[in-house]
Amino acid sequence: MGAKLFKKKGSNYSNGDIELHEIILDKLTKKKEEQWGFSSGSIELPLMKKILQAFFISSALILFLLFLRTFQLQVTQGDDFLAQANQNKYILYKIQAERGVIYDKNLKQLVFNLPSFDLICETNKLPDSDFGKMTVLSEVSRILEVEYEELENKIKEDGDPTVLISENLDHQTLIVLETKIEELPGFKIKETVIRDYKDGETLSHLIGYTGKIKEEELEEAPDFYSIADFVGRTGIEKFYEESLRKKPGEARVERDALGHILSSEIVSFPESGESLVLWLDYGLQKKTKEVLENQLQLLGSKKAIAVAMDPKTGGIMSLVSIPSFDNNAFSTGDSEGIREILNNKDSPLFNRVISGRYPTGSIIKPLTAVAALEEGIINPNKQINCRGGIEVQDFWNPENIWEYKDWRTHGWTDMRKALAESCNVYFYQIGGGYKGQEGLGPIRIKEYLELFGWGEKTQIDLPSEAKGFIPDKEWKKETWGEGWWDGDTYLLSIGQGYLLITPLEVVTAFSSIANGGTLLQPSIVKEIISFSEGKMNTLEKIETNIIRSGFVDPENLQIVKEGMRQAVTGKNSPHASCVMLNSLPVSSAAKTGTAETPLENIYHNWVTVFAPYEDPEIVLTIMIEDVEGVRAAAVPVAKEILEWYFSE
Repeated sequence: MGAKLFKKKGSNYSNGDIELHEIILDKLTKKKEEQWGFSSGSIELPLMKKILQAFFISSALILFLLFLRTFQLQVTQGDDFLAQANQNKYILYKIQAERGVIYDKNLKQLVFNLPSFDLICETNKLPDSDFGKMTVLSEVSRILEVEYEELENKIKEDGDPTVLISENLDHQTLIVLETKIEELPGFKIKETVIRDYKDGETLSHLIGYTGKIKEEELEEAPDFYSIADFVGRTGIEKFYEESLRKKPGEARVERDALGHILSSEIVSFPESGESLVLWLDYGLQKKTKEVLENQLQLLGSKKAIAVAMDPKTGGIMSLVSIPSFDNNAFSTGDSEGIREILNNKDSPLFNRVISGRYPTGSIIKPLTAVAALEEGIINPNKQINCRGGIEVQDFWNPENIWEYKDWRTHGWTDMRKALAESCNVYFYQIGGGYKGQEGLGPIRIKEYLELFGWGEKTQIDLPSEAKGFIPDKEWKKETWGEGWWDGDTYLLSIGQGYLLITPLEVVTAFSSIANGGTLLQPSIVKEIISFSEGKMNTLEKIETNIIRSGFVDPENLQIVKEGMRQAVTGKNSPHASCVMLNSLPVSSAAKTGTAETPLENIYHNWVTVFAPYEDPEIVLTIMIEDVEGVRAAAVPVAKEILEWYFSE
C-alpha cells in the first residue's frame, strides 16, 4: 500500500499536479509579500548555477586586472620603483668639514671655527594629521618661546622641504630640545660651525663676516653647502669664498624596512677649506686702531682711516676704518647687535679706506711736482716768490679780481721747499700757470694722476672698492653746463675743487714714489695654505702684481722724495710741515694735506709717510675727517704708530 501510494504521487507529479515543494515555495512567496508589502503572484529564487557563473567571471576579471597591475609594477615601472626602494633603503648623510681659517703674516690666528647648533624642520616628516602637526608645532614654539602662528607661517612661507627654524641655539634651549627631539617628528638638531673673530672691531673691515646661505647660493653649489651653512658676505670672507669654503664628505647608511640601520660606509671624505695668510701685521693693526681712536677723542671727531702698505710687495700691513663694528654679531646672529650696527648714522659698515672718496688737499702736490718735472716746465731749483697768494684778473670782466690764497707767506721758494712747507702759490703757478710761468693745465695734470693710479680701482683683493674721480673740461660741461676756468686748474693742482680720491689710491701712489717708480697692485692675502699631518703646505703664493713701472724718471722722483724728506728735517724750510717725525728712530719722508669741506672751518686732515727714507719698508697714510681748524691732527698719529713699529 505504501508502494502504491508512492507510485500515485509520482504519477501525479508527472501529470502536472501540485507537489509538496511547490506548496512550500508558495508559502515562502506569501511571507515575502507580507514583509515587502506587495504581491507578484509567485517568486523564483536565483539558481545556484547562475551564481557560480557570475562568481567565476568576476574572479577571472579581478585576477586579470591584478595581473595587469603586477605587470605594470614589475615590468613597465619596475626600474623606477626599484630606484625608489633603494632610496628608502640607503640614506646619504653629509659629513661636516671646517671652513678655512685666516692668519696674519706671523701666523697668528685671527679667525676660529666654533661649534654651533641649529634647529631644522623637514616638512615631509611632520605628522600627517592636522592634530598631530599642531601638537608638535605647539611644543616647538613653547621651547623656542616664539608664537605658534609665527612658527607655522615660517614653515609655510619658506616652501622648501628643509627649513631653518632657529640658528645658534643657546645652551639651555639646546638641552631641552635634545631631551625632547624624539617626540618631535619632522624636527632635528643640526650641528654646524660659526666664525669667531679675534678682536672683531679691530679687523672687521678687512676680514669681513659670514652670513647664512641664501636659496639661490645653495642651488648654485649644492656640493659645498647645506641649508645651515654660512658664506662670506664682506671683506676677505667674501672675496676668497671659493678658497675658504669646505667640501663636506658623504656617508651612506643602509636601513631595513623598519628603519633599522644595517650598515654604513663613507662615500667621500670631507675636505676642509683652504686657509689664508695675510700681509697684515696684527700688532700694527691693533696699535694703529688704538692710537687713531685716542686722537679722535681728543679732536672730537668720529671718522678716520689708516692704511699701511709695503712698497716692495704691495702687501697691506694694516687697514683701519673708524667707526668700526663687531663682525661677531653677524656670525652669532645677535639681532640686537646687528640692529645697532645698521641703525648707526655714522655707517660703521662702510669701509672708508677702499670705498670712501675725499678731496686730497696738499697730498696731491708731490704728484703735481713729478708732472711738472716730467714735462720740463720748471727747473726744481727755480725760486718763486710766495707773498701769501695770487691774484687773477677775470677774463670776461677785467675789473673783477680773483684771489687764490696760501696758508701763509713762504717767500722765495724752490720745489723742495714748496713740498716741505706745502706752498700753495708755487703749485698754483706750475699747475695753472701765472705771469710767465707755464702751467701744466688740467689735461696733463689728469694724465699724470692717472699714471699714479688715481681715478681707477687698484683691484685690491677686497669687495666693494670704489674708484676716485678726476674732473675734466668735458665732465664739467656735461654736469654743470659751464666751461673750465683757470681757477678750476689752480684748485685741482692743490687737491681741491671737484677731485675725489680713495685713501687706498693715495697710499698706492706714494708707494710708487717710495720704491722709485713702480706702481704695485695692493694685496691683502700673501699665500693660500693647507694643513696635513700637522704640517703647513703652501698651495699658492700670491705674486706681486706690477701695474706699471718706469713711467717717470727716477731722477725726478728723487727730487720729490728730497722735498718730502725736507718736510721732516726742516732743513732750509723754517715752516716744514712734518718736523714732529724727525724724532723717529729711523729716517722718514712725508707730505701733509688739509682738504676743505663744505662746512666752514672744518677740514679733512691727511698725512702720508714712508720710512726708512733710504730703503722704505712701510708707507703709512692717515686721514681724519671733519677736523676743526687748520692743525696737525694726523701727524701725531703717524709718529706714535711708527715709533711703536720700529721699536718693535
